[in-house]
Amino acid sequence: MAKFFEALNDDHRAFIARQPVFFVATAAGDARINLSSKGMDCFRVLDDRRVAWLDVAGSGNETHAHLVADGRITIMFCAFYNPALILRLYGRGRPVLPQDADWPALAANFTLLPGTRQIFGIEVDSVQASCGWGVPHMTLDRERDTLRRYHAASSDAERFAKYAIRTHSIDGLPVRNPTVAAG
Repeated sequence: MAKFFEALNDDHRAFIARQPVFFVATAAGDARINLSSKGMDCFRVLDDRRVAWLDVAGSGNETHAHLVADGRITIMFCAFYNPALILRLYGRGRPVLPQDADWPALAANFTLLPGTRQIFGIEVDSVQASCGWGVPHMTLDRERDTLRRYHAASSDAERFAKYAIRTHSIDGLPVRNPTVAAG
């Protein structure tokens, strides 16, 4: 049976801190629903109603486009060990770019990684905990370092631009771009 909470509590924070991966879902209007997996120790709980994650440039920028167009977001954490648990955060989010006034304060919560493109700030509307009994047991072997190595080897702005700069989402929604490659 799912339980809803108005805000994150200490148990939720501890659970989130143990998760090596999380999933992000967004949508906007007639656009596709986007679902992305995230890792690299890039998620932070800022307080009981605010969270953020550091985004490293990759193949697309759908989350950014959807949040600008619609704002709704769901973040899901799954326990791949016992006890079984799924934790979902429902809220509204926005991208914060290096040129934005609130970047320094938000970026202070992270160690910027090579290829850092933006930080997504999320206002949490509700939290849902459910059993997770259908989630398999799995163990983390290690994180992939491919994206980190790629950006670390790319001092060239053109290589960063290949993944960081997008003018539109795959459905044609506009995307704001960073003016400075951070990290």
